[in-house]
Amino acid sequence: MQASIRRAARYNSRMPVSLTPRERAALKARAHTLEPVVHIGQHGLTAAVVAEIDRALTAHELIKVRAGAADREGRAELLEAISARTDAASVHSVGRVIVLWRPRPLDEDA
Repeated sequence: MQASIRRAARYNSRMPVSLTPRERAALKARAHTLEPVVHIGQHGLTAAVVAEIDRALTAHELIKVRAGAADREGRAELLEAISARTDAASVHSVGRVIVLWRPRPLDEDA
């Protein structure tokens, strides 16, 4: 399992990250204990919110985002927009919480 996630870590930032069902299940289990690190408020998906999601993904790889003000259809559109703007894969979405994963880029020095 870890090898396949590490394989995905060699991604090109222009390519969307895709997950197999087994990888998705493993990431979903890892995310179970996490708390949302980014909250999307009444102003929606602003540039500042996208930048914060990007920083959190770079630091943690796997994060939870809480979409507070959006309705069900709005959250689906929000998830697509976040995935497109941050090159992150959607792991799971339940209620107002979205789990995102993006592998850390390989170090240029190594």
